[in-house]
Amino acid sequence: MDITSLVIFLAIGALAGWLAGNIMKGRGFGVIGNILVGIVGAVLGGFVFSLLGLSAGGLIGSIVTATVGAIILLYIISIVKRS
Repeated sequence: MDITSLVIFLAIGALAGWLAGNIMKGRGFGVIGNILVGIVGAVLGGFVFSLLGLSAGGLIGSIVTATVGAIILLYIISIVKRS
């Protein structure tokens, strides 16, 4: 992985985390928090999309997949916090 791919990966993670934070809670989690939520969300979203037989290609598809996964992650975290 070269530096350009790493920067794009982190930018997609940050954007997905920020979008998920705004959708689920109405605010973001800071730059590092957004990146972490977005990266974990990208893995989770890719897993869920593959289970459903969906695929999203390109930059927009990566952002959508990561955002959906981050929303699922934040939803699961909110359920665990309530318990």
